[in-house]
Amino acid sequence: MTNTLSSVTPAEGYAGDVTPQQAWQWVQAGQAVLVDVRSDAEREWVGHVPGAAAVAWKQWPGMAMNADFDAQMRAAVPEGARAVLLCRSGVRSIAAARRATELGITAYNILEGFEGDADAQGQRGKRGGWRFHGLPWKQG
Repeated sequence: MTNTLSSVTPAEGYAGDVTPQQAWQWVQAGQAVLVDVRSDAEREWVGHVPGAAAVAWKQWPGMAMNADFDAQMRAAVPEGARAVLLCRSGVRSIAAARRATELGITAYNILEGFEGDADAQGQRGKRGGWRFHGLPWKQG
């Protein structure tokens, strides 16, 4: 495994934060499992990363906690592997990374998330994020 941990930003309660580009490099190299923790509705309506494990942290409507999160994470990430977690903006994936860490998974948050931060008009997709950086994704 290439030593790319120097590009990780330390974090409290989980392995750290990585850029979308770093996460994709790890996934391509077989060094991490990409886990999309957005709701099923978000992945369906906004887009998803082909090949990512879909393990919602919260589900729509109402954004209720996914009662099966622990079991789904354990099923998605082989023992000893590291996981990179993706949400809309890089906030829910922090909570999910902390929980995954409690489960014994080496978990990283992907900074900026899938859509990035909202701009002055409240729109996402123009200020960072997985899609903004031109990384693989698909709609529908």
